[in-house]
Amino acid sequence: MTTTSAAATSAAESGSSGLQAVLLDMDGTLVDTEEFWWQAESSLLAELGHQLDEADRARVVGGPMTRVVDYLIDITGVALTAAELSLMIGQRFTELLAGGVPMMPGAERLLTELSAHGVPTALVSASHRHDIDMVMRTLGNEHFAFSVAGDEVTRTKPHPDPYLVAAARLGAEPARCVVIEDSPTGVRSAEAAGCTVIAVPTVARIEAAPGRTVLRSLEEVDLALLRRLVPARV
Repeated sequence: MTTTSAAATSAAESGSSGLQAVLLDMDGTLVDTEEFWWQAESSLLAELGHQLDEADRARVVGGPMTRVVDYLIDITGVALTAAELSLMIGQRFTELLAGGVPMMPGAERLLTELSAHGVPTALVSASHRHDIDMVMRTLGNEHFAFSVAGDEVTRTKPHPDPYLVAAARLGAEPARCVVIEDSPTGVRSAEAAGCTVIAVPTVARIEAAPGRTVLRSLEEVDLALLRRLVPARV
């Protein structure tokens, strides 16, 4: 499914808002998979003789996998290559996904509202395509113009590339996009791309900042708020 620049502009520039698109992270933002990632990482390392703690959890939340495995190898000294550990964690995570994944509070309502009002929306995740496609069975492909996977961009989060790619495909200006993220890594990516950010932290603390709104839950997010965050002229 594709969305043209004209569609992006007309769908969201209602009233006094300049909102052109909404870009959503997946893990920990729309679905409660951050717990799955932690289970995969911590249980696997425990089997290899290494116990991870909550401080480690805060360091690995939000990926990307390359940074996560480098960190885990560094702190544990586990006798595996980054490629081997990445594969093992990914396989365990996929096994957990197969049992289904719960949506975060407010996620289903927000996606339904965006769809009902024709707001161009894309999923932007550091997860790989295979895992995104599995989660989409829960989220519903009909709510998104497309999704951008971490293995489909040259540089994934915290680099700006994923959000720049998504905005360009929607024909939207990054400054007129609102990104919803749950991790510091994702927030850095979105802000580097020039987007307005709503942060809904799950594990790691995120402070409010210019151009960034920090909320407790997606239940506090609606289309009226999204439109208010982007002035008519940016």
